[in-house]
Amino acid sequence: MTSQDLKTQFFKYFQSKNHKIIGSASLLPDNDPTALFTTAGMHPLVPYLMGEKHPEGSRLVSVQKCLRTGDIEEVGDTIHHTFFEMLGNWSLGDYFKKEAIAFSWEFLTEVLKLEKEKLAVSVFGGNSDVPHYDSESEKYWLEIGIAKDRIARISDNWWGPAGNSGPCGPDTEMFYWTGQGQAPDKFDPDDSNWVEIWNDVLMEYNKTQGNRFEKLQQQNVDTGMGLERTLAVLNGLSDNYQTELFLPIIAKLEELSDQKYQADQRSFRIIADHIRSAVFILGDEKGIAPSNKDQGYVLRRLIRRAIRFGKKLGIAKNFCQELAKVIVDNYHKSYPELGQNKNFILTELEKEENKFRQTLEKGLREFAKQKTIDGKVAFMLFSTYGFPLEMTEELATENNIKINKEEFYAEFKKHQELSRTASAGRFKGGLADDNYNTKRHHSSSHLLLEALKIVLGREVSQKGSNITQERVRFDFSWPEKLTPEQIKQVEDIVNEQIKKSLPVHFEEMSLDKAKEIGATGVFDHKYGDKVKVYFMGSFSKEICGGPHVDNTSELGHFKIIKEESSSAGVRRIKAILG
Repeated sequence: MTSQDLKTQFFKYFQSKNHKIIGSASLLPDNDPTALFTTAGMHPLVPYLMGEKHPEGSRLVSVQKCLRTGDIEEVGDTIHHTFFEMLGNWSLGDYFKKEAIAFSWEFLTEVLKLEKEKLAVSVFGGNSDVPHYDSESEKYWLEIGIAKDRIARISDNWWGPAGNSGPCGPDTEMFYWTGQGQAPDKFDPDDSNWVEIWNDVLMEYNKTQGNRFEKLQQQNVDTGMGLERTLAVLNGLSDNYQTELFLPIIAKLEELSDQKYQADQRSFRIIADHIRSAVFILGDEKGIAPSNKDQGYVLRRLIRRAIRFGKKLGIAKNFCQELAKVIVDNYHKSYPELGQNKNFILTELEKEENKFRQTLEKGLREFAKQKTIDGKVAFMLFSTYGFPLEMTEELATENNIKINKEEFYAEFKKHQELSRTASAGRFKGGLADDNYNTKRHHSSSHLLLEALKIVLGREVSQKGSNITQERVRFDFSWPEKLTPEQIKQVEDIVNEQIKKSLPVHFEEMSLDKAKEIGATGVFDHKYGDKVKVYFMGSFSKEICGGPHVDNTSELGHFKIIKEESSSAGVRRIKAILG
């Protein structure tokens, strides 16, 4: 069975149960500032799980692109991934446990024709937060015909919230026996021959910011079936990396390394997984570049870890681009954004690989000299050679060396403080003065530029500004008049960031470093050796001399009062803060 066959059968089955197909959301979550990536199918649907009405109704089905790095150390085995596709169906206040379990069982056994004798399940066993076990789900599994010995009660069978707070509840997982011969009568969830293929999350609670569990307004079902694992099971494979999803990547790696997959499976798998994840992050509709902050740092970590394992395989030349081409070719029909952003994907991978390869060899030599890795050495490897802490940790583990992570973070914090207290200079050109209201309007212009890039495209650039205590006047490159819808989108994005109360700070760095982290700036301007980059949460980073407010919550309400032509190919926005 191919991945497309599996998706088609999944959609067809749930459409027969009155579910509507919805598309995959972005890998970068819209409605949760506490999470860097979309980690599950539920993530984009949080408002609807909380009671808001979905335009497609109360029964939904989709394939959602997801990214998790919590178990990145497990990547390299046969079943773990950072990026994966999640088949899912939802009930938003419609059916609940009995129907969800029945649907799962019917799809697995009647549609996919999996052997009933090789299936087992787990249910929530209770824990300190919610002491009672999920006897209701257990009852429905027994009624369907699952033997009592094939049901395990597990205390951590609890899913969500996707961030620090939000919808959550007990879950029941389905496992399939992939070992030799008949499945054991008694289900042991710690036996790796039992592979989890589906998870029904039965949302009854909302976890508050104060870590309380309150009953939701409505009961929801959120199911997730990992495409990669299920595809392997259906094709009788014990190794996900031998499915059609990975074989072309593995084949290209064999060609580049002049080695066979069997020679070093862990390195092959890590590279294939990490570059696939990097391609999807870079190619996302909100794609970002590698950096030392937030999602950009995760992206950098994935790429650099892949490059390090490429070196272990003896690949002497740049290879990330070559793998990315294979991945884009494989996935662009399902995810058109990869084809649309192909040049950006390839360019950023090449830049990152060039940059890291310049220091990788030196950094590894420096590491080899160390008998112990204290915080200062770990920070030196990070700041001088670009080694993410996790990579230094991994190298240390391989060499039976321990790292003092607390010392590393102390060094990192010291470095940040030095950056913040470095010479601040005067305020930016274009400001009438450094009055508090001028600072407020100036700060809003950073949010405005990023919002314009999101709505119109990353090619938008600032062409000038004039900022007073009363208003922002902002010129930007764009060939045509903005529509009322575009203006409203820009306003909404800016006001959303204001409501999020994003912290504002700056860091001093070289111009090259500012470009590398993707900071916005007028790069034909004559900058000095050092520049200040102002960060507004993880939303905006821009080269600027200041001054700014300390938090976006100080800005009030942002309103565009006029949009007009400034000159050929340049538009002008005038805006005020309430």
